[in-house]
Amino acid sequence: MDLGFKVSAGWSGVGKSGQGVLRIGADDYVYSAPASMGGKGVGASPEDLLLAAVTACYSGTLMRVLSESQLPADSVSIETSGTVEGFPGHARFARITVSPMIQGGAPSQQHAYQRAAEEARERCFIGQTVRDYLAYEVGTVTVAACDD
Repeated sequence: MDLGFKVSAGWSGVGKSGQGVLRIGADDYVYSAPASMGGKGVGASPEDLLLAAVTACYSGTLMRVLSESQLPADSVSIETSGTVEGFPGHARFARITVSPMIQGGAPSQQHAYQRAAEEARERCFIGQTVRDYLAYEVGTVTVAACDD
């Protein structure tokens, strides 16, 4: 079965001095080129949106893997970083690193959580889409016990 997804965008202004509005579902999101790349720096940047897509997919996949592995977890939070190389000449996204924190886990099982984090990286289908074009890595995996 094929599934379809749609996003619409409008842009005003020329190049990096412009900005746009994305419509995703019923929500609007302002976006522009990041200030660090000479843009307006308002709203999210396309670079932020790429990281957000990978992070959203990874977080849900990680919770599923933790559940399937019967590893305790109340929730996860993910810090994701991205690296663009070759700016300004031949800029390209080179690396995305996801660093999960598992809340309500069992710190004594750190090795099992690390394996689950790596498995989630392999299974996240958005990550699968980008990993042939850049390094997609798991950074530090932190496991915090629940506060009883």
